[in-house]
Amino acid sequence: LNLGVMGMEADGLHMAVSVRSCIASQKAMMVQRVRSIVEYAGGTVEERNSYPGWQFVKESVFRDLVLEAYREIRSGLAEEAELDLAYNNWFWNQYEGPVAEADDVYGDGVRSEGIPAAKHVQEIRLYPSKDYERIKRAVYEDGGVQSSIYTDLAGPYSQSSYYNSQTAAYYYDGTAEANHDVVIVGWDDAYPRENFRRQPEGDGAFLCVNSWGEAFGDGGYFYISYYDTNIGTSNVGYISVEEPDNYDHIYQTDLNGWVGQVGYEDETAWFANVYTAGERERLEAVGFYATGPDTEYEIYIVRDADGAPSLKNRTLAASGSFSDAGFYTVSLDRPVSLKDGERFAAVVSIKSPGKIHPVAIEYDPGDGKRKVDLTDGEGYISYDGRGWFRAEEEGCNVCLKAYTAKR
Repeated sequence: LNLGVMGMEADGLHMAVSVRSCIASQKAMMVQRVRSIVEYAGGTVEERNSYPGWQFVKESVFRDLVLEAYREIRSGLAEEAELDLAYNNWFWNQYEGPVAEADDVYGDGVRSEGIPAAKHVQEIRLYPSKDYERIKRAVYEDGGVQSSIYTDLAGPYSQSSYYNSQTAAYYYDGTAEANHDVVIVGWDDAYPRENFRRQPEGDGAFLCVNSWGEAFGDGGYFYISYYDTNIGTSNVGYISVEEPDNYDHIYQTDLNGWVGQVGYEDETAWFANVYTAGERERLEAVGFYATGPDTEYEIYIVRDADGAPSLKNRTLAASGSFSDAGFYTVSLDRPVSLKDGERFAAVVSIKSPGKIHPVAIEYDPGDGKRKVDLTDGEGYISYDGRGWFRAEEEGCNVCLKAYTAKR
């Protein structure tokens, strides 16, 4: 919001401002805010012209330089590391996996297509970086926690200056980024520092496993020092893993999962997806991401949805909060029986303390890692649940799924 001219005239205070943004919806939101403030004070607003939202240029030298600087500044920070680790597994909550080893052999470099998921993953949590007490509690309450380390080991029979094969103990104190996933399954606060080839500052280690089987470590288990550079930086827990017949259909448009976030420079925002029901379906749950801890939410359902104006005709269906960031499936207080072919909408109001972009989205950041289809959905984003903007016109899909069962 750029203030241009302000002065007193015979009929009162006059002020001219210019509203600019690279995102059209945020520009419109700011105009709405200015209008509300002025009218509340008894004034009037005249909008004389409008700058278009600046267009995103994918091939931009300046953008590449800024992005490179940004990554250098953020290198090693937890939020980016967590997303990088979790991105590889978001496809599980799309019902693309996991699959049985017998159906798709691990390590052959080939991904077999068309294999049904052996389980449905309905809840994935992200735990804070280097919060060892939270990791321990998660292991104790819910099972193993996925994390990452840097290793120069190539397999169960290779050697490394960071690994003591006699004690199955690993400790890396360099600056290289993580390149190997492990699962933390236990811990020992008194594990001796002398058991590591390179001795860390103090005692203590996590008990871990990886994908190398019983040939590595002590029957597949090994210790990683608490003082390892990367262990505990990015942490993922798979909390709710259900049988594949828990729901009959999943409605979704975000096939790459949580790639980025949008919002209105505020910890609260609204988002919605419109879907078309199949035959004899009952809406039972919705799934979405909490982009930060202590997130509060309200879920609404709209029947016979017909574009943005119809989203005001919503009925509260569930509410609650999440202690951790991650993906969650929330059952509706009462399932909704849908008419055959009915267009319905799931609407979520979310509040993530400390976040200014609390809504998870799928978009193409131009890194070549993913393909994003913006033609398969009808998503909406809002500052206050009244004025709505199409997500696809902003270059993204809303991460909001719906789950149904046959009735």
